[in-house]
Order: sequence, then C-alpha cells, then structure tokens
Amino acid sequence: MAVRIRLSRHGKKKAPFYRLVAADSRSPRDGRFIEMLGTYNPMTDPAEIKVEAERALYWLKVGASASDTARALLRKAGVWERYEAEKSTGAA
Repeated sequence: MAVRIRLSRHGKKKAPFYRLVAADSRSPRDGRFIEMLGTYNPMTDPAEIKVEAERALYWLKVGASASDTARALLRKAGVWERYEAEKSTGAA
C-alpha cells in the first residue's frame, strides 16, 4: 500500500476548507483516509495552517510521499525542514 500525504477538500461551495491526511494513494481525494494530520484554511487572512508535526514526521519517515501542495504546507509549518534534517543526519 502506497501512502500519500495530501489534501482532502471540505467546506461549502466557494468556501474551501482542507484537511491534511495520510491516505492510500488509490483512494479518492475526499474518500477514505488513514489518519488526519492537520488542517488548512485558505479563506482567512493570512491562511491558517495547523499540522500535527510528530505524526506527519512519522508518516514521512515510514515512506509516505507528499503531494506538491501538501509539501508546500509542510514547509510553511516547518515540518519538512525537520524531516530533511533528520534524513540527512540518519537519525531514526
């Protein structure tokens, strides 16, 4: 099973709200997911990003790949840099 960290869209028409989820890559965008890792609300100014850093790091360490948008959000939250640092030092 290939796990992918990606966004799942919720909210109403013209008022999107996204969940950052770890999901099987074969499941549909708003379908079943394994774990919710955070939220992203682009409607506020500035956009609100909440990420459970430890769980996101866990999924990245066990081989989950992030979508382009999810990777950008993880960068803004500071999680991606922690992952890169741990990967380069070889820490488990």
